[in-house]
Amino acid sequence: MKIPFSYIARNLWTRRLTTALTAGGLALVVFVFATVLMLDEGLRTTLVTTGEYDNVVLIRRSAETEVQSGVDRAQAAVVASHPSIARSTDGQALVSRESVVLISLPKRGSDKPSNIVIRGIGERGAAMRPQVRMTEGRMFRPGASEVIAGASIARRFAGAGIGETLRFGQREWTVVGLFDAQNSGFDSEIWGDAEQLGQAFRRTGFSSVIVRLADSAAFERFKKDIESDPRLTLEAKREQTFYADQSKALSTFISYLGLALSIIFSIGAMIGATITMYASVANRVGEIGTLRALGFQRRSILAAFLSEAMLLALVGGAVGLFCASFMQFLSFSTTNFQSFSELAFGFRLNPPIIVKTLIFSLIMGIIGGFLPAVRAARLKIVDALRAA
Repeated sequence: MKIPFSYIARNLWTRRLTTALTAGGLALVVFVFATVLMLDEGLRTTLVTTGEYDNVVLIRRSAETEVQSGVDRAQAAVVASHPSIARSTDGQALVSRESVVLISLPKRGSDKPSNIVIRGIGERGAAMRPQVRMTEGRMFRPGASEVIAGASIARRFAGAGIGETLRFGQREWTVVGLFDAQNSGFDSEIWGDAEQLGQAFRRTGFSSVIVRLADSAAFERFKKDIESDPRLTLEAKREQTFYADQSKALSTFISYLGLALSIIFSIGAMIGATITMYASVANRVGEIGTLRALGFQRRSILAAFLSEAMLLALVGGAVGLFCASFMQFLSFSTTNFQSFSELAFGFRLNPPIIVKTLIFSLIMGIIGGFLPAVRAARLKIVDALRAA
């Protein structure tokens, strides 16, 4: 014979104050756990959406980032002649020879500088990133000292607004347009003409070469051709894979930090849940004796008290998850450990995070309520009725 679920729920409602305090502690832990997962997901989503699946990034072999890479003009020309590269309507290969450098800019209203990515793109570089669109002003003119800034950069850094000027590479650059990259990593960059940036920073080559494949299925053959060509010292990665790799160091740091905080806080929450359930058992000894006298078995008592703890944890988890969902309206910026440049990204909630968070809260409920449930199940009928 099983104890009805309605009985379990009414017991929690009867002890509203204790239930609210315990659920609040569990909600705080779940809030921390969920926000860490959301932050990690926001970082990975930002960098993965930066790349296009059909685009391929070619950088110097063993270089981890474009900043560390170097591709000379001869190698770039060899890559551009590969037959697997898609062509535009005018018959030109969809190739962008790009230069990537870091500069230091002060934030608006502050003297504290941060590293910003300056990306010099080729003539077709913008067209190969369909997620990027101009929101204000115009595209820079090839051959001119003009740049366009990502939405995130324009909001946060001095001199990056439209019509303002930036000084780097021993010359002044006019910001002639702002672009939106749909919350991808490009929002944290400033773009200009690759040839002009190369001259300003006295570079004869490029940092990377971006190509669009005519057939996405031909990637492995293209990769093999490039990496086995004795004239080249390059490696090829899909653009999405390349940017996903950029998130690994920071993502690992966030995951470990979040795991440590969640474990520390969850220990306190589980102790609180255990104390609450022990108090519940102590106050309901006579009730437990009555249930046993009515024919309910020990396993039914165990299941009832364990279910009560799980329901308590589930309520706390739902509250914590609800509060964490509002973090999606906030953005966050930090230094990308791979490129040492500032990267802006937001919190992102998705169904897998919801499932993981609720499972985490249920586990805390099971651990916190198990010993009190065992205590309740072991009470003898005569002792329980006598104590009542």
